[in-house]
Amino acid sequence: MARRTKGRAIDGILLLNKPQGISSNKALQQAKGIYFAQKAGHTGALDPLATGMLPICFGEATKFTQFLLDTDKTYVVRAQLGERTTTSDSDGEIVETRPVNVTLEQLEREIASFLGESDQYPSMYSALKYQGQPLYKYAREGIEVPRKCRKINVYRITLDEYDEQTQQIQMTVHVSKGTYIRTIVDDLGEKLGCGAHVIMLHRSEVGHYPSDKMITLVELEALLEKAKAEEVAPSTYLDELLLPMDTALVDLSVVDISAEQGVAFGHGQTVAVENLPGGIVKVVADGKFVGIGERNPQGLLKAKRALSSAQPESQ
Repeated sequence: MARRTKGRAIDGILLLNKPQGISSNKALQQAKGIYFAQKAGHTGALDPLATGMLPICFGEATKFTQFLLDTDKTYVVRAQLGERTTTSDSDGEIVETRPVNVTLEQLEREIASFLGESDQYPSMYSALKYQGQPLYKYAREGIEVPRKCRKINVYRITLDEYDEQTQQIQMTVHVSKGTYIRTIVDDLGEKLGCGAHVIMLHRSEVGHYPSDKMITLVELEALLEKAKAEEVAPSTYLDELLLPMDTALVDLSVVDISAEQGVAFGHGQTVAVENLPGGIVKVVADGKFVGIGERNPQGLLKAKRALSSAQPESQ
């Protein structure tokens, strides 16, 4: 007996504006439930404290989540100077309080020192794993484990506001994948000699996706209720919010093949393409996105991730 799959088979990317106070996985499950989707995954976790862009990939879009995980991100962060916490944010316990004696000139100089490439050690309160367990589980038990430093790149970091009365600063930071903003803030606090921790973090952009395309869970629920009130299918309002799957692949070269070649590609067969570039490419068959591929040692195009829809209906 065939196994029945619960939910709709829908494909696309939703730019969810994650609310504060819940995990990225919980936000994902709520969005998946609203859409009644068979399959969904998110692309880069945000801490419960953080809000902002959490791209949700539905259906076959989950085949391309790595491209969004690997892309650069932009954040707006607010930090409290004078206090250092266990987690480098306001969810942790204050472990040190120091006086703040900084000038605007000093602030701008130290903030600018983060520009460019550097090595960063991940926070013990991150979701990175050590021996199969997330680091934050060790941290909660007071266990320190080895962490490998990673190369990060800060493309832009600006001081947007400095409130001398509250000793709070706000910055906009554009960084490479895997950069921990909490760690930047903690390091900044040490450079200033007063300590610092994150009190607000909002991810405004992931790759090329703009912030004005985001939608909240509350807004999604309202559309669901609107559809019920009008006695129309929820997909009437919900599905038009989904972005095409290949919007995650804008940085890839595009290779055009025929519809017949597209069928072969979908079945995992190699395809001969003139002037096939190296690296991973986006493959379009007769104007339709069918997946991503790469050049094999023989110079032929082979599928790396092919869409099921690239195969004939009878398959």
